Amino acid sequence: MDWGTLQGVLGGVNKHSTSIGKIWLTVLFIFRIMILVVAAERVWGDEQQDFVCNTLQPGCRNVCYDHFFPISHIRLWALQLIFVSTPALLVAMHVAYTRHEKKRRFRNGEKIDIEELKNKKIHIRGPLWWTYTSSIFFRIIFEAVFMYVFYYMYDGYQMPRLVKCDAWPCPNTVDCFVSRPTEKTTFTIFMLAVSGICMMLNLAELCYLVIKICMKESGKTTVLK
Repeated sequence: MDWGTLQGVLGGVNKHSTSIGKIWLTVLFIFRIMILVVAAERVWGDEQQDFVCNTLQPGCRNVCYDHFFPISHIRLWALQLIFVSTPALLVAMHVAYTRHEKKRRFRNGEKIDIEELKNKKIHIRGPLWWTYTSSIFFRIIFEAVFMYVFYYMYDGYQMPRLVKCDAWPCPNTVDCFVSRPTEKTTFTIFMLAVSGICMMLNLAELCYLVIKICMKESGKTTVLK
């Protein structure tokens, strides 16, 4: 996957985000995407090759590996990052649509500085507020769902040293050994911890936006009175 393209798109969203949103995007790229691209392949590159079972029965090792690790950690993390980043693309589309509407009004004779429009930060209010807060809400949901999927699919977050398999075509219950389980457990906990930090940042940003709009509406009510 071309992570650079994703970074370019989300970088455009970052310009219109809150301060908490900018921190979230920084954590996402430095501690998740960069770590996944640079280190994950080296940690999990030998996962199937070095998955050893104490039997020579053809097909037994492959079946046991598929049973205990139905989806590669790397692919599942990549899928998680795609789902978590997708709601932010909705904000980018909304911003692009807003600018397109302003350019259309300019072509119809309304005075608008095009250069200023390109560099101007679009404030999070009105319809954009709903799009932005909805994107945060879905990011939180996706993070929580994938953390549960990891726990359910791998029976916890700790990589086992030994797994016992009796699936066909294994002749009996065989012992299978995972390569470098401690390193993989440490890496998994790190990635899940960063995912948890991203969730807390999303919750903080959501609360900030809701409190801000409530204070603004309260101020309007006071003025009207």
